[in-house]
Amino acid sequence: MAKDIWIGDVQNGDYDGQDVELKGWIKRTRGSNKIRFVVLRDSTGIIQCVAKRDVIGDEAFESIASALIESSVVIRGTVNVDERSEGGHELVVSGLEIVGPVDPERPFPITESAMKAADGGETEFLLDNRHLYLRTGRMTTMLKVRSSVFGAIHNYFRDLDFVEYQAPNFVAGAVEGGSTLFEVPYFGRKAYLTQSWQLYAEAAMPALERLYTIAPSFRAEKSRTRRHLTEFWHAEMEIAWATNDEVMHHGEGVVRHIASTLLEERSNELQVLGRDLELIQRYADTPFPRMRYDEAIEILQGKGVEVEWGQDLDYSKEKILTQDFTVPHFLTHYPKIAKPFYHREDPSDGKYVLCHDLLAPEGYGEIIGGGERTWSEEEILARLDEEGTPKEAYQFYIDTRSYGGVPHGGFGLGVDRVCSWLSGADHIREVIPFPRDSRRVTP
Repeated sequence: MAKDIWIGDVQNGDYDGQDVELKGWIKRTRGSNKIRFVVLRDSTGIIQCVAKRDVIGDEAFESIASALIESSVVIRGTVNVDERSEGGHELVVSGLEIVGPVDPERPFPITESAMKAADGGETEFLLDNRHLYLRTGRMTTMLKVRSSVFGAIHNYFRDLDFVEYQAPNFVAGAVEGGSTLFEVPYFGRKAYLTQSWQLYAEAAMPALERLYTIAPSFRAEKSRTRRHLTEFWHAEMEIAWATNDEVMHHGEGVVRHIASTLLEERSNELQVLGRDLELIQRYADTPFPRMRYDEAIEILQGKGVEVEWGQDLDYSKEKILTQDFTVPHFLTHYPKIAKPFYHREDPSDGKYVLCHDLLAPEGYGEIIGGGERTWSEEEILARLDEEGTPKEAYQFYIDTRSYGGVPHGGFGLGVDRVCSWLSGADHIREVIPFPRDSRRVTP
């Protein structure tokens, strides 16, 4: 039963006055004993189908009259232009077939009343029924936006001749800190789910020089903010011979490319989500300003925030810092004591490292973290000793410096956070099909 015609094409006027066959699912239905109005949906849109008993016969009419929401159907009819109908078209039904009926004893649970009760958000009921909630208009729209974000990232790097490269998900050590590692049994030994592709990317950097990935990462964080997941999608890049400024150039480039791609491919979806397209255009066009960590601390302290120099900035502080931002800002030169061993010291002042975070406006906070890497063997050994980190698990990483180490850098971009920010989602859970956090691992 191949599908030849999509509802979106009908709504675009490609089949006006023609007889067509549409395949989809019942979104809504109403009517009387003589006429039924069925709103049919597929992945491209919706259309009202008008079925009359005296046209299609008693048997077909009774079958469509009794069909419940989310029953799958094949409907044949004539496309009629009708400005009163949503989308400007309707289908005058001449015949139909119920393909996958819904059991009346187990009707589709995601009703309009359940959606209204959630008030556009996600109740536990909707999360428990995520496998069915995916069919709703809002989730369908979010997933289309998400797809374009992933495509834009791939296109940005491939157009610049970056090579896509994969790293293992089972690892022996931490990247971002042991407190957020998921430990898993591994044939009598301990292993962990990866927090980042970075260490293994640096191993391949001397071979490929310009490389990137989009892959899941795992953080055992108990945070339940609107931007935290325990399993999230990471877009990461690594580039040889690069400075912190050059890495930031690519971070800005990929984010602006994502914004412009959404405007090109998903303007309708963004408007359905209530996004201001001029705002997205600003993110695509306007250069991203930069400020040093010290300046950010001064701004926060000036706003009455209790923060000491040397502290990493958590989400609560990022939210205050970005409340006056109209575009993303880079925050650079964190203190060395606030960052892991792989960040390179600033040669002009060893208290700082050559790193950056990209903070999104509208209260969304950090979406990129990156910088230059500690690239000489002498420096990496010294940094590991400073932190008291055992070297055994990182010997392969040290070897990359022992055999022709070069200056290099990279970043990690939280794809789900970018989707959440650009779509205007209230919570990061809205933009991923099956969200995982500290309390949820089903469905």
